[in-house]
Amino acid sequence: MNNKEKSKTILKILNKIYPKVPIPLNYRNIFTLLVSVLLSAQCTDVNVNNVTKNIYPKYNKPKHFVKLGRKKIERLIKRIGIFRVKAKSIFYLSKTLVKEYKGKVPKTYEELERLPGVGHKTASVVMSQGFGFPAFPVDTHIHRLAQRWGLTNGKNVVQTEEDLKKIFPKKYWNRLHLQIIWYGREYCKARDCYGITCKICKSCYPNRKKPIKVKKA
Repeated sequence: MNNKEKSKTILKILNKIYPKVPIPLNYRNIFTLLVSVLLSAQCTDVNVNNVTKNIYPKYNKPKHFVKLGRKKIERLIKRIGIFRVKAKSIFYLSKTLVKEYKGKVPKTYEELERLPGVGHKTASVVMSQGFGFPAFPVDTHIHRLAQRWGLTNGKNVVQTEEDLKKIFPKKYWNRLHLQIIWYGREYCKARDCYGITCKICKSCYPNRKKPIKVKKA
């Protein structure tokens, strides 16, 4: 089965399972989406949502976090991994947004990726889920599944993103990256499927017998 055939099979399976796909992170506006994505690094979306549900009703604009200051931000997010590093990023990106963008989140990759703590993956999520721009954010989970499904050679997330964009039509990117995330959590788990038990793995590789090893991003 070549990549074109795989892409059709994968899309068919995912669209059947997830006709409507929810966004994992809860947010109130594009700024809080940016903050939540930044907080989600090395942390589960559930934990981020549990923490931010007590923050966003009161603090949901860059000027709010500038006024809070780093130490108070740290106290608000202390249940999240590497909270001091993240608090520093949130404080300084908020200051930048207030000073350079009148409190608005910019709408280009270049400007987003210049913000403190914002990498390409975070920028891609904001461009996709916040602004509706065609993007294919690749995290470690999508990287793992793309390898299992034989869609990339697995060197790094940058290469995986490039490979997936070549295989799947642009009109599916925003929806598809979320479908893959949910599918990986529910069916093609790191320690359950191993590339041989879920429907997509069996469809793409019906003759595969041994668990497949994946390269970390």
